[in-house]
Amino acid sequence: MLGAMIGDTVGSVYEFNNVRSKDFPLFSKNSFFTDDSIMTLAVAEIMQNHYYDDKDKIIDTFKKWGRAYPDRGYGGHFFDWLFSDERESYHSFGNGAAMRISPVGWYCQDEEEVKRISKAITEVTHSHPEGLKGAEVTAMCIFYARKGKSKEFIKQYVEKYYNLDFEYEELRKNYRFNETCQKTVPQAIFCFLISSSFEDCLRTTISIGGDCDTTAAISCSIAEAYYKDIDESILDNLYKFLPNDKGGCHIKSIIEKFNEYKAVDLAFFE
Repeated sequence: MLGAMIGDTVGSVYEFNNVRSKDFPLFSKNSFFTDDSIMTLAVAEIMQNHYYDDKDKIIDTFKKWGRAYPDRGYGGHFFDWLFSDERESYHSFGNGAAMRISPVGWYCQDEEEVKRISKAITEVTHSHPEGLKGAEVTAMCIFYARKGKSKEFIKQYVEKYYNLDFEYEELRKNYRFNETCQKTVPQAIFCFLISSSFEDCLRTTISIGGDCDTTAAISCSIAEAYYKDIDESILDNLYKFLPNDKGGCHIKSIIEKFNEYKAVDLAFFE
């Protein structure tokens, strides 16, 4: 979950100013939380409060967070949904389904639970099959990484759903902005698979360009679960950009609860 927020915040300044290199500052005065982090926190609240079996509470939680932080760069359709009385899905296959889903991979205890809850949380907005797939595959990668599965195991799982036949240099030169799950989730997972550390995953993903705050949110959410540790300096910088609590949204409390849960969970699987 924190990995997603780091990827989002670092990528925020490069989304429309792609850097195409691994050599760049991770944080700057212009870095900020985008919708990716806000919606990840919304999903964390859903998981922590066990709202995942109540469609109305899922919807209400998304709307509460979006309305509390309205200027975070939401996609047009999602923004319209947030600020309307509409409670039905708009059938999206946008990559917002995958960038927000990481808490599901952390809090679920078996594969079937990951699939069931990923679907329940995703389908309230992203009910297109590609949207549902993007969220589920991302959540499952996090779940498997958290459980100590190898990169080869994760790769073989993902290849049941996506083609991962990429070349890094080719992506770095030619990959372009795309907001769909089918054109961002596999690229993000590929960047995780070829990485050597959490920070290398972050830098690799940003370096291929495109919608890099979201691709980095996806790849780094998996990297956090796989590599376990995130450098304290990166976390300290992330916390500097936390927005203030408002509108019934308690960011620091949610992060504290997650960190407590994560410490126990990782100790269990060591």
